[in-house]
Amino acid sequence: MDVRLATPADASAITTIYNQGIEDRVGTFETRLRTPEEITRWFDGLHPVVVVLNGEEIIAFASTSSYRDRECYQGIAEFSIYVERDWRGRGVGHLALQALLREAERAGFWKVLSRIFVENAASRHLVRSVGFREVGVYERHGQLDGIWRDVVIVERLLNDAANQQ
Repeated sequence: MDVRLATPADASAITTIYNQGIEDRVGTFETRLRTPEEITRWFDGLHPVVVVLNGEEIIAFASTSSYRDRECYQGIAEFSIYVERDWRGRGVGHLALQALLREAERAGFWKVLSRIFVENAASRHLVRSVGFREVGVYERHGQLDGIWRDVVIVERLLNDAANQQ
């Protein structure tokens, strides 16, 4: 398997994988399926997106996005990771997340963070395996299909920020 930075030409494959995650209801509050045109907007030149390939087929992606608009938070990125259904549980997410962390460092971010459904044991294990810490839980953070869901907040310091503790 290979890992590389994604390009707008990968938007269709990324859309398919992201929409699987939306349909499966295991990793996002989103319920509206996305289009490749919407995914193309992720490529803003600031926030890295990586893909994992099996041959020529994209089987996973990990992306960063803005955390908050305030200037003091510009070195913090939120991240997401999604794996094609047939490839889940096979280490592909680990490859994608490690590559994303390297690219986020290269892009100048000092911290990446996310929120994970508390019952999503696989994702929680994945992020711990690459050095994330669980910061706390947002209770009743949002509703998915009419059911309140809690999320655990995870973060990892990058670059010099990790060494200054």
